[in-house]
Amino acid sequence: MSHPDRSDPGLLNKLLDKIRRYDGPPLTIMEVCGTHTVSIARMGLSALLPKGVSLLSGPGCPVCVTPVDIFDEAIYLAREKDVIIATYGDAMRVPGSETSLLEVKAGGGEVYPVYSTTDALDLSQKNKNREVVFIGLGFETTSPTVAHALITAKNLGVNNFSVLSAHKVLLPAMEALLLDPEVKIDAFLCPGHASMVLGWRCYEELAEKYGTPSVVAGFEPHEILLAINMLLAQAKEGAVRVENAYPKAVSEEGNTSALNLLERVFKKVDSKWRGLGMLPGSGYELSDEFADYDARRRFLSGVKFDSSEPAGCSCADVLRGVIAPAQCPLFAKRCTPKDPVGACMVSSEGACGAHYRYREV
Repeated sequence: MSHPDRSDPGLLNKLLDKIRRYDGPPLTIMEVCGTHTVSIARMGLSALLPKGVSLLSGPGCPVCVTPVDIFDEAIYLAREKDVIIATYGDAMRVPGSETSLLEVKAGGGEVYPVYSTTDALDLSQKNKNREVVFIGLGFETTSPTVAHALITAKNLGVNNFSVLSAHKVLLPAMEALLLDPEVKIDAFLCPGHASMVLGWRCYEELAEKYGTPSVVAGFEPHEILLAINMLLAQAKEGAVRVENAYPKAVSEEGNTSALNLLERVFKKVDSKWRGLGMLPGSGYELSDEFADYDARRRFLSGVKFDSSEPAGCSCADVLRGVIAPAQCPLFAKRCTPKDPVGACMVSSEGACGAHYRYREV
């Protein structure tokens, strides 16, 4: 499919008209990117699709897929190990088993919101007599920045900085969803950001193994609509391909420099996901070369937590696409962005938060 001219004032209407005239087989498309989830909710796109075509929000929100255990570990470090915790703002509000990092901060704990790993490393240099622990969250989009910061710390001889890694590997989660009997996925709308690092060819194995078409999409409305049109065209043809609707940012092989950083600093390990459980090879743990910067090895050896999800929270099913956010009995009642029960309502990229913000009332 050719890429339409963005300057065309009628571009969105043309793309929507093509979607509405779709007369192929039923198709359920899952987006696995939090930014796509927000864009789709803001556009009200689900309501504009023809009968038989539907969108599911998947586990694309980094904060949302991070299990309670990680937040319990960070809370323990702030309370019991007298360390400074640095993390993204959304992560501060995610409930742990008993409290949140924001509440720990309100009680006098040193928890600081940062925009990047570099900010956290700078914080350690301003507090050289204190240990600073950064909570590493996210997929291949953010993990290379953590790798770069750790290499910088090592080169500078920084000894009061470490990372509590909760970084995730995207593809094992996508495969787990395809194997889940409760989840119905016919095609993937693949994330633009992670694909900048991974490249678009990485999805071909899933397409070939499971017969699942994929299209990498950008984030502007016309880019998302273009990608959906490409998936609908494949469905009508009965084709299974991986296509790239975001060529201005995503290449075939990805960002080799970022991939090399990941290979040096991290190793892939089995990892627990909220909603998906323990998935083989789905997490990034610091390699032995960077063991001195691994907060889990430094401060949490032998420490165990009896972590539990918030009572009544359906985030696990929302993240798998088993239910829509509004189907959770707590949605917009006990659970709101102002007073969230689950991580999917906390994060700005969470499915529940996005659907709450742009819902019809």
